[in-house]
Amino acid sequence: MQTVQDPKTTLTLRLEQLKARIAEIETELESHQSKDWPDMASERESDEVLEEMGLSAQHEMRMIEAALMRVETGEYGTCVTCGAEISAERLQLLPATPFCRDCAPRR
Repeated sequence: MQTVQDPKTTLTLRLEQLKARIAEIETELESHQSKDWPDMASERESDEVLEEMGLSAQHEMRMIEAALMRVETGEYGTCVTCGAEISAERLQLLPATPFCRDCAPRR
């Protein structure tokens, strides 16, 4: 059984990566200024993809921030639903997860 290696460092590093990604997305969104209709349409489609990426990054950031709070309170690795221990393998794969395998929402 593998152990989770320093979750605080892993989560903090991922949080910084997401912040950088959001900054890049914002810069890209602000750079579009075409006056040509076909170019504007293409940029708009690109903007929609960038906005979705940004929303996804923001969601992941909130999950990481919550996980960091659980690290600080000593609750990291414990399922927020049932209180069972979250497996090390699951935490390696999804370091910010608040759920054990049994309680994870099915999608």
